[in-house]
Amino acid sequence: MNLHVIAGAGAIGSATARLLAAAGERVRIVTRGGGGPEHPLVERVAADVTDPVRLGELLRGAKTLYNAAAPAYQDWRTAFPPLASALLAAAERAGTDYVILGNVYGYGEADGPLTPDLPMRPNSDKGRVRAAIWEEALAAHRAGRVRVAEVRAGDFLGPTAVGLFPLLAVPAVLAGAEAVLPVGLDAPHAWSFVDDVARTLIAVGARDDTWGRAWHVPSTSELPPRELLGRLAEIAGVPGPRLRVMTPQELDAAVAADAVMAELPEMAYQYDRELLLDASETERVLGVRATGLDLVLKETASRGR
Repeated sequence: MNLHVIAGAGAIGSATARLLAAAGERVRIVTRGGGGPEHPLVERVAADVTDPVRLGELLRGAKTLYNAAAPAYQDWRTAFPPLASALLAAAERAGTDYVILGNVYGYGEADGPLTPDLPMRPNSDKGRVRAAIWEEALAAHRAGRVRVAEVRAGDFLGPTAVGLFPLLAVPAVLAGAEAVLPVGLDAPHAWSFVDDVARTLIAVGARDDTWGRAWHVPSTSELPPRELLGRLAEIAGVPGPRLRVMTPQELDAAVAADAVMAELPEMAYQYDRELLLDASETERVLGVRATGLDLVLKETASRGR
């Protein structure tokens, strides 16, 4: 029975903890508030993961550190780099394998499906943050100080998912209300089921041939947002969704009124054009395959009610 430490108890951190515990592995999940799923094999610890002494204590004897922690979206520029650096340094000192939950922001605008070997060419502030986090970790790996890998997913989907569409669109669709979104709705888009993200993290951390590179989560769907939400409404047995993109004036007002909304315009390119992930290596090498869309949407609809 191995010990795994997870930083962060959001949707992905909690799903990873549950799956590891269900497989008989010991889990220590670390958050500021001591949250996380309840399970006999899950130890929930309240601690500041940027405290090197405390984090070093918590990593003692651990096989793997999974970084599923993130600061508030509007604080990424200032808060994310020190958080990621602290976790990397702690993994180095403890001799613990380190798996990072990443995303696709660092690729910037690229033509065709994104592959894990694409260079980091970010075109946004948040993309530059994510790219810098990965480049720092990769440098430590190449120097032989720690084994590092990163798992990159599309937009999260599922009953526990947090993100633009789970927060703004899914509740409105299930309630039969109009959903007004700040981004485009009609370009093909990669969607990652929360549990598939967790299964990919675990699969990467369990092997000896996965390190020093990125892995993509297999997409449960590549439907444009409008079609995806239409399918959700059909499965939930509610009227077809009423969807609308914000006018420029509405978007300006939303950006002025809300710090999180102010972060969205620079990422709008991900919805105004096709965004697809090539996860063929994850499927072939790690044996992880996407959960079927209808099952994910049935769970989402059931929990949403």
